Amino acid sequence: MKRYTIGSSVLVLGLAVLVTIGAKREEQRDVALMANSAARLLTSLTPDLREKASWGFNTEERVRWHFIPPEAFERMGVPIRDMNETQRARAHELLRSGLSQRGYMTAQEIMEAEGILGILEGEGRQFPRDPELYYVQVFGEPSTDGTWGWRWTGHHLSLQYTIVDGNVTVSSPSFFSANPAEVPSGPRVGMRPIARQEDAGRELFGSLSPAQREDAIIADEAPTNVVSPIRPQIDPLSPVGIGATELNSVQRMLLMEIIDSWIDLMNDDIASLRRSKVLSAGTDNITFAWAGGPLRGDVSYFRVQGPSFLIEFDNTQTDPNHIHAGWRDFDGDFGLDVLAEHLQTEAH
Repeated sequence: MKRYTIGSSVLVLGLAVLVTIGAKREEQRDVALMANSAARLLTSLTPDLREKASWGFNTEERVRWHFIPPEAFERMGVPIRDMNETQRARAHELLRSGLSQRGYMTAQEIMEAEGILGILEGEGRQFPRDPELYYVQVFGEPSTDGTWGWRWTGHHLSLQYTIVDGNVTVSSPSFFSANPAEVPSGPRVGMRPIARQEDAGRELFGSLSPAQREDAIIADEAPTNVVSPIRPQIDPLSPVGIGATELNSVQRMLLMEIIDSWIDLMNDDIASLRRSKVLSAGTDNITFAWAGGPLRGDVSYFRVQGPSFLIEFDNTQTDPNHIHAGWRDFDGDFGLDVLAEHLQTEAH
């Protein structure tokens, strides 16, 4: 767990400056890695697959997204199952370029869980479950100094990346979800793709005093899904729950552990930018809200909300053993805030 002392504006601003400097140093390396990986993938594709994978940057398709099964929400792009061995390797190279090692392993486990879900559901399943039914798209021309983007999306995994003038943005929406949340049997019994995110939230809730829980709990029953709407941009939800200023020093570190469990999924550059944005906006304004039961195995929901971001975690389906969870940026989803500044500068 990363250790933070929260409450000193000087320390917070100092950390934000240092993180931003670090991000700038790494930025060209990470953008070059993504651009090279995207170009290598496109070059390896046959003409018909390349046409399916390649999209204009300003198309509405770039901001059309979801994390539900492809049969319930049609995906565009090229699915991994249609690629040959070389193409698949280059697609995974692109996926790795946007994630940390921890994040890439998490994504791998989410896709693996899709195949396990098919086995658990058996012949009566509603949807075919295919661990290779994940789609790749590239928007615009990959480069180290231009504006372009890419995505990797399918059931329970939806990742969006936007690069503006050669600078990677804080890329979101980022949804890492899982069904089964914990594999109940078989060779992968006990696998929990979203374990760190879930355990961090439960640890903070478990540390709260009875009085603090009264502030944190927003409902006795958890909502049946994430509360934020599935659309390109969202407004902040009501800042309900317990505020960071009402937590003691240990609880504040636990709150930051929830945030870090999401930040650490991304590559170094994006992680630095996310952390910088969180610290610059002020940690005193972060809230933690809970609904449902307190124990693992209970139907439950929690969210962490700051001035610039929202984390939601929902485990309410299938016993429950089915997690929906993700990170949203109120201004930065799909890089919309950076793009707006870019257009104003260009117009000027």
